[in-house]
Amino acid sequence: MSHVRESSSGSSTPFPILEEDPAQQPRELPIGKGRNRQRLLRGLQRVSSVTSLNSLSRGRSHSAPYRPSARGTLSCVSLAATGPSTPSNGYSSPLSNVVQPSSTRPATPANEFPFPRDFDIEEAARPAGHGQAVSTPGTAPLPLDARLARPRLSSKAKTSPLAVYKPPFKFWDAVPHEIRIYIFSFLQPKQLVQASRVSRSFHSFCFDGQLWMSLDASKFYQEIPADSLARIISSAGPFIKDLNLRGCVQVEHYKRAEVIVKACKNLMNATLEGCRNFQKTTLHSLLESNERLVALNLTGLTAVSNRSCRIIAESCPQLESLNVSWCGKVDSRGIKAVVEGCSRLRDLRAGEVRGFDNLDLAEAIFKTNKLERLILSGCAELDDGALRTMMHGVDPEIDVLTDRPVVPARKLRHLDVSRCARLTNAGISSMGHLTPDLEGLQLSRCRLVGDAGLEPVLASTPRLTHLELEDLEHITNALLSEHLAKAPCARTIEHLSLSYCEHLSDTGLIPLLQNCVSLRSVDLDNTRISDLTLTEAALLVTTRSQRTTVAGAKPQVTLKLVAYDCQNVTWTGIREVLFRNAEIRAVRGSPAQISWPTETVALKCFYGFQQTIDEHQKRVLQGDFAAANKLERKWADYMQAVEEAGVGGSGRRRRRRRAREAQALHLNEEDGLAPNARRRARTMGSCFMM
Repeated sequence: MSHVRESSSGSSTPFPILEEDPAQQPRELPIGKGRNRQRLLRGLQRVSSVTSLNSLSRGRSHSAPYRPSARGTLSCVSLAATGPSTPSNGYSSPLSNVVQPSSTRPATPANEFPFPRDFDIEEAARPAGHGQAVSTPGTAPLPLDARLARPRLSSKAKTSPLAVYKPPFKFWDAVPHEIRIYIFSFLQPKQLVQASRVSRSFHSFCFDGQLWMSLDASKFYQEIPADSLARIISSAGPFIKDLNLRGCVQVEHYKRAEVIVKACKNLMNATLEGCRNFQKTTLHSLLESNERLVALNLTGLTAVSNRSCRIIAESCPQLESLNVSWCGKVDSRGIKAVVEGCSRLRDLRAGEVRGFDNLDLAEAIFKTNKLERLILSGCAELDDGALRTMMHGVDPEIDVLTDRPVVPARKLRHLDVSRCARLTNAGISSMGHLTPDLEGLQLSRCRLVGDAGLEPVLASTPRLTHLELEDLEHITNALLSEHLAKAPCARTIEHLSLSYCEHLSDTGLIPLLQNCVSLRSVDLDNTRISDLTLTEAALLVTTRSQRTTVAGAKPQVTLKLVAYDCQNVTWTGIREVLFRNAEIRAVRGSPAQISWPTETVALKCFYGFQQTIDEHQKRVLQGDFAAANKLERKWADYMQAVEEAGVGGSGRRRRRRRAREAQALHLNEEDGLAPNARRRARTMGSCFMM
């Protein structure tokens, strides 16, 4: 049996040492091997004293703990796993019962290996027992941070013995080429350039020619370098059909322009407006290499000349639209070459081009009879003879009954001869009964044109929608009330400009507003209109609109009225417009039900009132009619208080005199008004006496 053994000093050690029978103890080793054994034991002592073993949470042994401060011996059993065990062959490890004698020899240095070279560490650390099977040695658990860092397996991986690795599915590579191009087609040019940096595959797709069939560089040319723009055009050049370089100053360099010319061979629509430094040879090369051009815009290019027009006539037979406005080197000879060479020409814009008094050019335009839009604004040399030749030709046959030329009707839909100061009533009247499809007519600043020139035109243009008569001094109220208000185009006209027509007043405008129910914008600045015209305009919108019973519905602006610098317009007429815009009324037949307006008037007038008008319109468009009505009432109270405060002050006689003159003016104009308008005139005239 095992018993407690005393130390060599004669005193009992505080550590109980388990010993076996002498018969089972191994024989003592020689002196040389004893020293190695002592080194081993000292090494084990040093290992057991390391603090890292405590962090491994190793379980304690059944033997007494070791205290380095006490003198005694240490058994290797204390370093084994819990519970002694002995191999089945009855052999005990030589380190199981060896007792370390007390010694004052210093500890082995840290860099000295304490074990012999033929020592098996695993065999020494394996626990031994008596007559029991060898058990698995105890192991220390992992630290907490190591356990948290271990990857967690999914439920499928836990159930299956072997986890099968599945490579990721390459979705983008499996998509057909056509679908990928269709996906990229939703990106804007700037977004395509940004997406090209993702990968090589994206780069090849982003610069695919199918995505650059229409290139509008006017929207992003300021955000990308000139070299990048030239590279884009050069890479996608054969596919580009619509090219817009309006305002792109980057292409003004001749090298970049040459790159564009060499790349673009299939253009159908080209806009080079604003490329002022475009070289003449480069432009001619571009025109010669694109035979399928349909629309060409060369506005303001200094390189355009009569030679360029002849190249267009020879190389672009399919051209339908040409804009050479403000090209100073182009005259009537170049325009004539284009008109005669391009048989499909429909749209010709030649503003401020010289030589339009040439009768040969006018005869060429008459013979083609395919122009639908003719823009000649600012052509100061255009006169009555040239315009008459464009409409009647040379020596036409005259009908005896109607005294009109027997010629085919013109196909013009839009004619702009504004700022042609040499035109008179004779030239404008030649258009009468020959332009049935005319939709837009611009005669601004043709100061020699009056009622006589416009009467036959208004009587024979049932499709007229745009009419600009700005700054025509000889127009009177009779033209508006007797001709335009009763013309076939009265129901179709939408835009009317009468600015600076100083002879126009309420007498002509009120019948016009009563009959032209489709008006969308009216410019009446610097005229003699008064509050009656504003009231009639507000009534026009109220009459033609359909009110809604849906609370919170937001109305839309359907009439834009410009009335600034009109001396007879006061705050009373402006208040009438504001009231009509936010009027809330009961539905007929059901007084409990309320209706709100769906259409409003956008008014531009005296700058002192404009801030209030804009704020009122903002509230109306937001559907806040209560706030709009409150603002209108407060503003009216303020304006009335201001007038009452100034009644007895300085300038009283002047205000009275102006009020009497205004009242007399309205009374004189009542003869040409309807009964309802006459009553409004009397009511508004009494307001001037306040």
